[in-house]
Amino acid sequence: MDGQFDYVIVGAGSAGCVLAARLTEDLRTRVLLLEAGGGADKFLVKMPLGMMKAMLNPELTWRMMSEPEPHLNGRRLFLPRGRLLGGSSSINGMVYMRGHSADFDRWAQKGARGWSHAEVLPYFRRMERSWRGEGNYGAAGPLPVIPNGTDYLLHDELMQSIRAAGYPVTDDIHAGEEEGGCRVELTIDEKGRRASTYEAYLKPAMARPNLAVVTGALTRKVLVEEGRAVGVEYEVGREVRTARAGETVLCGGAYNSPQLLLLSGIGPGEHLAEMGVPLVHELPGVGGNLQEHPRVPLEFAAKDPITFVNQLRFDRAARNVLRWYLFGTGPFARQLNSANPMLRTDPRLAQPDIQLFSNPVKLTAHLWFPGFVKSPPHAFSADVILLHPQARGTVRLKSSDPRALPALRFNLFANEADLATARAGLRLARKIYGTEPMAGLIARENAPGAAVQSDAEIDAHIRATAGVTQHPVGTCAMGIGPNAVVDPELRVHGLAGLRVVDASVMPDVPGGNTNGPTIMIAEKAADLIRGRSLAPIEKEAA
Repeated sequence: MDGQFDYVIVGAGSAGCVLAARLTEDLRTRVLLLEAGGGADKFLVKMPLGMMKAMLNPELTWRMMSEPEPHLNGRRLFLPRGRLLGGSSSINGMVYMRGHSADFDRWAQKGARGWSHAEVLPYFRRMERSWRGEGNYGAAGPLPVIPNGTDYLLHDELMQSIRAAGYPVTDDIHAGEEEGGCRVELTIDEKGRRASTYEAYLKPAMARPNLAVVTGALTRKVLVEEGRAVGVEYEVGREVRTARAGETVLCGGAYNSPQLLLLSGIGPGEHLAEMGVPLVHELPGVGGNLQEHPRVPLEFAAKDPITFVNQLRFDRAARNVLRWYLFGTGPFARQLNSANPMLRTDPRLAQPDIQLFSNPVKLTAHLWFPGFVKSPPHAFSADVILLHPQARGTVRLKSSDPRALPALRFNLFANEADLATARAGLRLARKIYGTEPMAGLIARENAPGAAVQSDAEIDAHIRATAGVTQHPVGTCAMGIGPNAVVDPELRVHGLAGLRVVDASVMPDVPGGNTNGPTIMIAEKAADLIRGRSLAPIEKEAA
């Protein structure tokens, strides 16, 4: 499809696939979707338990690294992002969460008018095809949502320990108080295959005559003429091309969208001058406000060989792969995380401030077979994730070369408040895992170790081991203040014909996994672009 497009969308990730599919529902609308990566019809992508291998595969990911983190002993953090159709929704852990209702109300209070919980809830419901059916969820949307019901995850034992330790357990984390231990929900289809936004949205739309999808297309810059974005310059192989459109939409994610704006001369002038990029439009907030969910490891050795490691013995693993391939069932048709308890470290808090990433196995576990490859250790992990950190970082250019990866700085644990939350979260997790029945399954604490008790000792563990949860947001923040990048309709301030639609527009990181809210943003953006909206829905009373 040649000629002028109505929309050019840069990035076929969690948001871009959704937006392309929704906009081309009108066959009169011509859309060009550009993706730097390749296809997603791959074994490691489709099989849910292939996620750890997929996330480490250089053919499927942008293998980004942070700059040295000064408060994490100068360590650089590994930051894989999806480089294929579906973006990071094709390599992530498939956990489905909306976020706490209060998170979206705070967005609206900060100037993101139209993004309160009541105003975004109808878009969550429109996208969901939930196993729960109608009610608090959607039942007819393109995105399948199922419970992680596989065996071997010791889910019931963990729920019993959470309750016995004095914390709530719930059947639905998005209802009532939105707090407690709850079975994880996953974006996996009825055949046991990953439901990325490529599979759920883009693939069914690929045959439309008004949609052109170009893979292997690295966008170099946005083209701006007289204060209006008129398209993009991109390269395929060694060939540089241009695409002109009535509107340009960036869907590159929290790292790539600000990078592309900066490469286009849109951002803080001082930084652009340092990089030798001519200033096109001064916009100081571009690449600022980088937020992530910090994650602090906690690990216990199992007393007996009862963990998921047993399913990784080579003969059993082969059987599990075959069972998944033929029937879409078995332990490889899900992932390992049965519960992500959302808890408050202080009962005076209005909502949960930590999430426990609870797994009945070390995520570094591998295939093994007696006499040939040694079994990985049987262990439980319960990493502590901060849901509302105060740390703020930046995305900056390292070079004016569009092939160069950006400079990413998080400034994790630069403030005492985040350290205090992490310490309290680690002690809370110890309390749960030290309560029966989980306590009876544990031989000892591996990391940081039972001897690590004082604030100073725990802080040293945090600085030596903490990482992130691969939930970056906020770098093209939505709002009306001087550091906002887009307005509540996701239009870049001060430029016509240019929007950003992805996790970068979130003013604050929501309290939960971010893929669901990113898809919601794209659903709502499609309506904003088309000049329509769904009626608000108030949350049901607890």
